[in-house]
Amino acid sequence: MRTQVAIIGAGPAGMFLAHLLRADGIDAVVIERRDRDYVEGRVRAGVLEQVSVDLMTRLGLDDRLRREGLVHGGTNLALDGELFHIDMAALTGGSTVTVYGQQEVMKDLFDAVAPRGLEMVWDADDVRLHDLDGDAPFVTWTKDGAEQRLDCDFVAGCDGYHGVSRGSIPADVLKTFERVYPFGWLGILADVPPAEHELIYANHERGFALASMRSATRSRYYIQCALDEKIEDWPDERFWDELCVRLGPVTAAKVVRGPSFEKAIAPLRSFVSEPMRWGRLFLAGDAAHIVPPTGAKGMNLAVSDVTMLGEALRDFYGHGSETGIDGYSVRALARVWKAERFSWWFTSITHRFPDMDGFSRRLQMAELDYIRGSPAAQKTLAENYVGLPLEAA
Repeated sequence: MRTQVAIIGAGPAGMFLAHLLRADGIDAVVIERRDRDYVEGRVRAGVLEQVSVDLMTRLGLDDRLRREGLVHGGTNLALDGELFHIDMAALTGGSTVTVYGQQEVMKDLFDAVAPRGLEMVWDADDVRLHDLDGDAPFVTWTKDGAEQRLDCDFVAGCDGYHGVSRGSIPADVLKTFERVYPFGWLGILADVPPAEHELIYANHERGFALASMRSATRSRYYIQCALDEKIEDWPDERFWDELCVRLGPVTAAKVVRGPSFEKAIAPLRSFVSEPMRWGRLFLAGDAAHIVPPTGAKGMNLAVSDVTMLGEALRDFYGHGSETGIDGYSVRALARVWKAERFSWWFTSITHRFPDMDGFSRRLQMAELDYIRGSPAAQKTLAENYVGLPLEAA
């Protein structure tokens, strides 16, 4: 087999890139070690920046998004139960975010595979990348007991944090930067209407809480928890009780309780690897960077990565220009680090840290109070939350 671009991984980065390349007439094959049900079923992000919405529109994948997505022109912060609103649209000249779950995004991407003739390989075992520093890279894998080979011009590593792509860059070239947070998020999904029509990020003396949603009838709630917590120690009743305490009495009165149908604990960390290009290999999405979910930047960063990479590959194949592919890593990392900064900062002002003393707590409260009273501080938060434009990176 031969193609122009081998895409490793069928998550958001891989599938958006596959559709972008198809739209530009560039041949690509997506190789995924799992099956569609597994990839589509992963519960992940639910807030799309305008950059992501624009790309779905450009690719003609926005029909359900327009019908079912919830457009938010603002968001809410709460300090010990006292709520205040950030009017993002007014502060950013009309920019908004759209609540639309990653599972729904993946369904839209996968449903368009067959009609558009995208080439997919599912259930690929033992994927390996070869000769990435030469002129003729290739990918091998095993399927149904037989080894397969795909020759290509470039490899796009979109296979996540645990994938093979990043590990294919030599150790003396790759640099990694990481911050592991001393807490996690305990999250539930429940078929109940959300407590508020926009998200609430709550800082309470007992810890962080987030009131979110997937639709007008499905809610997504989180509370900060210790890393050694166990799901079985959190029956629904205990979760709802703790959530309501952290959201405060006004919001708690609007919380509709119901049985959860998904419950999980996710650790938080920040991670970046550099460079995002080595030889004929490009990294995109979680293969190159991880952000804490505060601020909802994960999938949106994957979209910005592949938008830049798609432009670079289009210029290479369409005009013979290597400027884009040579500059991809620097360009992508500029936006990545800004998103990492915002996600770290937003996490730091909304969560309780184990070593937080009274002085640190008062500084945190002062920061939130400053945001509440300062249009300039609110604008800084808003423009980062809705997503920096690609050219601003």
